[in-house]
Amino acid sequence: MWKSIKMYWKNLWKKLWSKTTIDEKAIASVKEVKRRAKNVKEEVKDVGKAIKEVGNQIGDVGGAVKGKARKGRKTTKKTTRKTKK
Repeated sequence: MWKSIKMYWKNLWKKLWSKTTIDEKAIASVKEVKRRAKNVKEEVKDVGKAIKEVGNQIGDVGGAVKGKARKGRKTTKKTTRKTKK
């Protein structure tokens, strides 16, 4: 008796799941969440790199306050172009 009732509910459950698209919606939402998580991970890496760069440049502020020359690539004098009239 118990086995037949159990089989009835199992069959009913399978039939209900086969009639709905819940599993397809769940699969689609899982894919969407994975895609978004990947994008967030890349953005966090970019933010980490930017924070590291800011940390590297903070030391230059103290030197600028003391009057030291700017580090890095030297600036070049810009030449003006003559425009045709």
